[in-house]
Amino acid sequence: MYEETLKQLGLTEEQALIYNILLTNGVLVARKISLLSGFKRGFTYKILDQLIDLNLVEKVEKEGKTTKFNPKHPNTLLEVLDQKKRELVATTESVRGIIGQMTSDFNLIIGKPSIQFYEGLDGIKTVLEDSLYTKGEILTYADIESIQKFIPDLNMWYVKEREKDQIKNRGLVLDTPFNRDFLKDYYATITNTKLLPIQSEPFSTIMKIYNDKVSYITLGEHTIGVIITGKAIADMHRKLFEFTWNEARELK
Repeated sequence: MYEETLKQLGLTEEQALIYNILLTNGVLVARKISLLSGFKRGFTYKILDQLIDLNLVEKVEKEGKTTKFNPKHPNTLLEVLDQKKRELVATTESVRGIIGQMTSDFNLIIGKPSIQFYEGLDGIKTVLEDSLYTKGEILTYADIESIQKFIPDLNMWYVKEREKDQIKNRGLVLDTPFNRDFLKDYYATITNTKLLPIQSEPFSTIMKIYNDKVSYITLGEHTIGVIITGKAIADMHRKLFEFTWNEARELK
């Protein structure tokens, strides 16, 4: 009666059948469950133990009496569903943590550039996190004023992660009083920054070059992130960065 719904919840076909038998028949001994399900006695006990672990069935034991099995209240199914949701969230975070490197490895195999788009603060964190898998230093163009205005906490998390793994970053920023003041004591052991002597409004963007990737983050009302994977593209931007770096001013 309820087996299809129970399977949608994540129960196996055998678990759903036995739980359904208990729901529709009440407390039963294993022998009776085995007869109704068509399963052998040993296999029936195995499934019952699984349902007990899921907190869907309880064992009723009385001295001198045959052990019986009782279905727990159907509300318990909601607890199982909540646990599945928590596991899914944890799994999603784990996959997000490795998807960038997996994508990079995949693209190296097939030799094709790829573009990934992200939105919102969670998307921006994913883009920043991807650069933490770099095999060398990170090269960055950054608008520090926009970073401090829109994502200061996220930026602090990011630099702490870099510090923990000793990931070096070379950065280029506009030569402004704000940037000079901000960079005076900014994680000098892992961050080397130079100043661009050009007159410009803040560009509300972060660009990073690492591995065979170039990422962009726009900061403001519409926050988006983009990761481009492609060796030729990354190499071109890396050469342009090095040329600009050699022309930029030292931070004194």
